[in-house]
Formats: sequence, C-alpha cells, structure tokens
Amino acid sequence: MLFEIRNYHFRPELLDAYREWASEHAVPFLKKELDVVGFWINSEDEPEVLGAPHDELGTANVTWVLRWNDLAQRNETMARVFASEAWVEIFSKVPGGLDSYLRRESKFAEAL
Repeated sequence: MLFEIRNYHFRPELLDAYREWASEHAVPFLKKELDVVGFWINSEDEPEVLGAPHDELGTANVTWVLRWNDLAQRNETMARVFASEAWVEIFSKVPGGLDSYLRRESKFAEAL
C-alpha cells in the first residue's frame, strides 16, 4: 500500500467557502472515484510547530489522504479522474479558482 498525503495552503479568507464547496461537491465525488482515507480542514486551534519555523504560508490548512496500490495506479487514476467532465465541472466552482491554492503538496508514504 502507498498513501498519498495531499496538503494545500488555501487562501485563509476563502476557507469557509472552500469548506462548503468541498463538503457539498468535491468530497462526495472524490470518495466515489478514489480510495479516500480522510479529508480535513484545519480547526481554529493554533497548530503546534516544534523545531525550525515554517515559511510565511505557515502550515497547510487542508489535508487529505488517499490509498493506492502503487504509484503507477495513482498516476493513471488521478489523470483520468481529474480530466473527467464531472471533476472539471466541480472544480470550476472552487472558491477563487486555482489561484486560491497558494501551495499544493503531495507526498507518498508507506505504512510501518
């Protein structure tokens, strides 16, 4: 198993609108198409950061995790799902558009 951890730095002033969009449109679609382990938006509680400080963006405010068999399955599936008419329509309504994503990160992990 391979886990993909997706961290987004979304415009904080649009986060409430993003929460509504994600809850009503994105997450239901993604859960039908992908093996979504979870999808989270930060609470209002301050994050705990130990060690070196973050850059000016701070910590990511949206995180979701996907489960894959391997990277090849991930690459094929993500290309197909994100190119689908249904996703293009859903994503066209993300608050503020693509520019609202200040940073998007994906990292891959194996369970111990």
